[in-house]
Amino acid sequence: MIVETRIENWDDAYANGAHIEGAADYPPRWQRLAAAFRADHGARAETDIAYGSAPRQRFDLFRPVGAARGLVVFIHGGYWRAFDKSLWSHLAAGPLARDWAVAMPSYTLAPDAKIAEIAVEIAAAIAAAAGKVEGPVRLTGHSAGGHLAARMICADQPLPAAVSARIARVVSIAGVHDLRPLIRTAINDDLRLDAEEAAAASPALRTPAPGARLLTWVGGNERPEFRRQSALLANIWAGLGAATAAHEMPGKHHFDVIDDLADPESDLVAELLA
Repeated sequence: MIVETRIENWDDAYANGAHIEGAADYPPRWQRLAAAFRADHGARAETDIAYGSAPRQRFDLFRPVGAARGLVVFIHGGYWRAFDKSLWSHLAAGPLARDWAVAMPSYTLAPDAKIAEIAVEIAAAIAAAAGKVEGPVRLTGHSAGGHLAARMICADQPLPAAVSARIARVVSIAGVHDLRPLIRTAINDDLRLDAEEAAAASPALRTPAPGARLLTWVGGNERPEFRRQSALLANIWAGLGAATAAHEMPGKHHFDVIDDLADPESDLVAELLA
């Protein structure tokens, strides 16, 4: 039997909080955990490092106790419209415990910036952080941050060549990789994407950089569109020469799928640093 799939309500397809019990409790919880983590790390936490002149062009850098083996950059989500670096500091715990430095940038949000402009900001943040930490670079990001992380290993990415050459692996967590469906949602009131811009900003419609290594990671209980978007990029890029894998984490939804970044023994941290 052939079962057709068709999306009738595009806003609902990309709505996460409406389908997660206790969704409103997550942002304050993230804020508390992140603030406590920064307080605990004291001198090993360098906060509000400028990578540009705009107010939100700042990143935090957390260093391990000993010499860093390399740099992890975590890019936050929020549909390119919400949040900042201050909510996610605690997610640095996993890589830090395994001797990796972790940078977490903020960026100008839509509608004050278009997605293509945000990608340029993220490239500048990665370059600035890489200038402070030697060794290989791993990128990861959640939701919109997953999109931005994947955008950094497209063939036409905006990074300096020397920094691009150091990126050994990208893990896109519940990322949105084809932006064209968002044109049909209310989210686009802020994103202001047209068809041409959406296609140009979509990693799934770009060519991966030579040697690109990508893992997409998504919760098994996430909205079907996020699961489809994760599988989509890994599938397409595998056919374009990238080394890819796709993983669904059983029992996880869009808001708790990132929790394992705080656990140095988790499969997610192991895969990120592999």
